[in-house]
Amino acid sequence: MKASIHPEYHADAVVRCLCGNTFTTGSTHTELKTEVCSVCHPFFTGTQRIVDTGGQVERFRRRAEKAAAAKS
Repeated sequence: MKASIHPEYHADAVVRCLCGNTFTTGSTHTELKTEVCSVCHPFFTGTQRIVDTGGQVERFRRRAEKAAAAKS
C-alpha cells in the first residue's frame, strides 16, 4: 500500500437519523446523516407509512378500483 493516500479512519463516527436516533460506527467521516435507520424503517418496525404527495396515493387507489371494476 502507498503511504499517505488513504483517508483517515474514525472508529467513533456518529450516525444521526432524521427520527432522532444516533449510534456510532466506523467511517472515514466523523459524522454521517441518514434518512432511515433500523428504529424507524418499516421493515423493522412492522408499520407502514405512506407519504402522500399531492393526492397521488388516492388517485392510484381510484384507478385501481376502476380497473378492478372493469375486469369484473
